[in-house]
Amino acid sequence: MSASLALPGLTARLDKLVYHHGGKSLPPDKPHAFVYFITIHNGSEHAVTLLGRKWVVTHADGSQLVIEGDKIVGETPRLSPGEQFSYNSYHVSATSARSQGSFHGVDDLGRHVHVVLPAFDMTIPSDESAAGPCDL
Repeated sequence: MSASLALPGLTARLDKLVYHHGGKSLPPDKPHAFVYFITIHNGSEHAVTLLGRKWVVTHADGSQLVIEGDKIVGETPRLSPGEQFSYNSYHVSATSARSQGSFHGVDDLGRHVHVVLPAFDMTIPSDESAAGPCDL
């Protein structure tokens, strides 16, 4: 397999991070949910097909979770120059955490490409009793 190229103009950004605490849908040992909204924009001169992702989540207790696989929320989006793909997903945790991620795919020349999402912190607010979700 050939090396992956960081394609100039292909960018990924965290648009929004929302915190939820407790509730019936969260396990008692991981009562903190972080919902993240991400946009991948193709500002390059080449069409790109995104094939998968790899994330490393480092929890406050030092444990790490590696999430790697095919597709992005079940899709392999093809982005022509100027197009973007937005999605949201979530992470449940017992502690605060820091997430680092990247997305990989191929461009219209058959080159393996990737884009790095800048690392972001998923911090449990000091006032967990705040009613409802709060933007972080």
